[in-house]
Order: sequence, then C-alpha cells, then structure tokens
Amino acid sequence: MRVLIAEDHPLFRSGVRNLLQTTDDLDVVGEASSGEEALELADQLRPDLILMDIRMPGMNGIEATRHIKEKHPAIEILILTMFRDDQSVFTAMRVGAKGYVLKDADEDELLQSIRMVGSGGAVFSSDIAGRMMHYFSQPKAVPADDPAFAELTKREMEILERIAEGDTNAQIAARLHISNKTVANYVSNILNKLQVTDRNAAKRLLQKSRED
Repeated sequence: MRVLIAEDHPLFRSGVRNLLQTTDDLDVVGEASSGEEALELADQLRPDLILMDIRMPGMNGIEATRHIKEKHPAIEILILTMFRDDQSVFTAMRVGAKGYVLKDADEDELLQSIRMVGSGGAVFSSDIAGRMMHYFSQPKAVPADDPAFAELTKREMEILERIAEGDTNAQIAARLHISNKTVANYVSNILNKLQVTDRNAAKRLLQKSRED
C-alpha cells in the first residue's frame, strides 16, 4: 500500500515514516507539511492512502481532504487528530475521510487503522459514530435546500446571523445573555461545520446563500 503522510510537525512525521518503514506492506511514497503540499503530491504520486493531519498551516486537512476526494475519489484518507471529540473530525468524515486515528495511538493501532482504511474499510469511534447517527436522524434547523448550513443548530444559525450583521463576540454574548467563552465556542463550531477559516468567510457564505 502506497502511503502519503501529510503532517506539519517534522518529529511526528518522521516517527510515522520510521514506523511504516518497518513493515513489508506499507510504503511511504511522499511527505507533505501542509494541505497545499498534500494536494500537489496527491496529483503527482496518486497514493493509495493519505494519513492526513487535520490541523495544518494554510489549507487545513479538511479542505485538503475535500479537494483530493473530488479529484481522486479512489485515494483513501485517514485523519490524524490530537482530540477524540474534535468537531472537525466529523466534518472531515462528511467530505470523504474514512476514519480517524489519535496522534497518541499506539503503533499497532495506527498500523491497523491504516490497513483497514487502505483496504476500503472505515475506522470510527463510538462518539463519531453517534454524531453521524444524530446528524442523519434529526430534523434540520434550516431549510433542506440550504445544504451548506444543514448541520448548524438553531442557536448556531442565530449566532451566524449576528456575525453577518457585524456583531462582535461581546455584542452577541450581551444580546443572547451568554458568556463570551460560550460564544467563542459556538463560533468555532460554526466555522468547522461550514468548513471556512474565519467569520468573514462564514458571513460571505451566508450572504451568497441569500443571493441565490
């Protein structure tokens, strides 16, 4: 199996490469330190699987996954993350990743996950599986013809509306009678779910939806 490692931390990337080099069935064909590099190497090398860090400078792992799966649907992608409850993991699943593995996983678990996803399987934890079940079983808080916003809750849509009006986190907190920290958490979830990098991009996405 031909594997591309996309990870911005050199020491971790080196450790994964050294581990894979001890096997007879996994061949590291390239290494990337950003989403842009992962995209370029996916075009050049056409690996069987990409081990994709979810948080990298520039283009993050979610955007890279979306672009790669659109251009090369046969390439399997396994997400690397530090946190089991990272909301971004679920977003990555939606754009085509087949599972995720924690960065503190032991060597056997990492190798098993790579082999499973590389052979067409999937690697999900119970919390991600539960989130997916909830997503597909619950009624949406926004119209069905607005797929970009389908995952947002009613409260998140309310906060997105305030962002679009130009309100700061402090203004949103005062208006909704919640803490600044709670607003910041909501904003982070909104950006992850919409797959955008900042609140201005989220605002533009909402404005475009209204124009359409």
